[in-house]
Amino acid sequence: MAKYILKEVKTKSDEKVWLHADRQFYKDNPNWVCPLDNDIKNVFNPKKNEKFKHGEAIRWTAFDTESGKAVGRIAAFYDTNATDDYEQPTGGCGFFECIDNQTVANLMFDACRDWLSSHGMEAMDGPINFGSRDSWWGLLVEGYQYQPLYANPYNPPYYKDLFENYGFQNYFNQNSYLWRVFEDDLGKIALEKAERVAATPGYHVEDIRNTDLDKAAQNLRVIYNKAWALFTGVRPMSEDDARHLVQTLKPIIDPNIIFFTYFNDEPIGFFVMVPDLNCIIGKFNGRFGLIEKLRLMWELKVKKSADRIFGIIFAVTPEYQGKGVESFIMRHILQTYIRSERNHYKTVELAWIGDFNPVMNKMIKTYVCANQHKMHTTYRYLFDRTKEFTRCPRVGFKRPAKKSE
Repeated sequence: MAKYILKEVKTKSDEKVWLHADRQFYKDNPNWVCPLDNDIKNVFNPKKNEKFKHGEAIRWTAFDTESGKAVGRIAAFYDTNATDDYEQPTGGCGFFECIDNQTVANLMFDACRDWLSSHGMEAMDGPINFGSRDSWWGLLVEGYQYQPLYANPYNPPYYKDLFENYGFQNYFNQNSYLWRVFEDDLGKIALEKAERVAATPGYHVEDIRNTDLDKAAQNLRVIYNKAWALFTGVRPMSEDDARHLVQTLKPIIDPNIIFFTYFNDEPIGFFVMVPDLNCIIGKFNGRFGLIEKLRLMWELKVKKSADRIFGIIFAVTPEYQGKGVESFIMRHILQTYIRSERNHYKTVELAWIGDFNPVMNKMIKTYVCANQHKMHTTYRYLFDRTKEFTRCPRVGFKRPAKKSE
C-alpha cells in the first residue's frame, strides 16, 4: 500500500517540482492551458506580492514514498488585513493539484488547517489565490469542456469530491457567461432602458483611446470603491492598487474594449475588458522570456490571434444602479464597436459573477442574453466543526457586527 509524505517548499529545486506538478495531471487534456511560471511564482514572492506585508504563505508537495513521484501540491496563506472581514479569522488554501486519492488530499488539507490554525485562523477558503480575486480563484465545477480564461482555474471533475468529502462547504459560486457578439443581442427590456438613459442629458460613454492611463486608474478606483464597498471581503482599492492594475494590463490593453460611463463628467461606471491570452500562451509551456514576449505581442497586436474577450470587471456606482446605466453601457459597446468592421473578436466571456450578486446575474442573462457556460465554487472549511456554517451574504448586506467578549 502506497504511503505519502509532504515536503515543504524551501529551495529553488523544491519550487520547480511544486510548480510543475500540475503538468502530469493535464498532459492528455486538450482544454487545459499551461500557466506562465512567473505568474504563479510571483504570487509567492514577497518582493512581488503586497499580501506579504500583512501575511504569510507556505507550500507543500505531496510524494508517493514508493515511487518518489509527486502526487499533489498545495499552498496555504493568510492576510491579516482581510481576516476581520468575516465572522471568524479566515485564511486560504490554493494552487491545489492532486491525484484521484482522498488520502493524499486529506493529508494536504490537514497541513493547511493545522498551519493556519497555528497562526490564529479559524477557517480556510479554497481553492483561492493569495492575491486578487480575478486570478486563480475557485474550483471549476461546471464547464470542463471549455478552455479556461487567462489566469482562471481549470481542474478535473473529481476535485469537487476531494474538497467536499473533506468537509468543505459551498461559500459562493462564480458564474461565467458567454456572449457571442455576432449572434446574441441585447434583450428588449435592456434596449428600452438604454434608450431612456441615452435620451437623458448628461450621460455618455467613452473608451480609453483619448484618456491617459493615470486618469483611467483614478476613475477606476473611484467607481470600484463605491460599487463594491458593501461587499464582505472586498478591500477598498488604493491609488497604488489602481495604478498597478492599469500598468499590469498596459501591454495587452486594447483601447477599443475598455469603457467608462459618465454623468456630467462624473465617472459612474466602467467595463474593463482585455483580449484573452490563453489561445496564445498555451504554446509557451510556462516560459515567458524575451522570445515569448515578442511572440505574444506579434500574435496580439499584429496577427490579432486572440478572438475572445475577457470581461475582467464591470461596475456602476450605487446611486446610478437600477436606472438603466448597465444597459446603456452594453448598447454602446454593441453599436460602436462589437458590430463594427473594426472588431475581430468572436465572443465575450463575462467571468466571476458571484451568486451573491443576483441582480448582476439576472441582468446578464435577461438583458445581455448571454449564456452561462462555466461555474467555479469557492469553498469554506470551519475548523470548529460544531459551528453553524453560513454562505456568503448578498451584495449590499454586511455581516452583523461581532458580539463583544
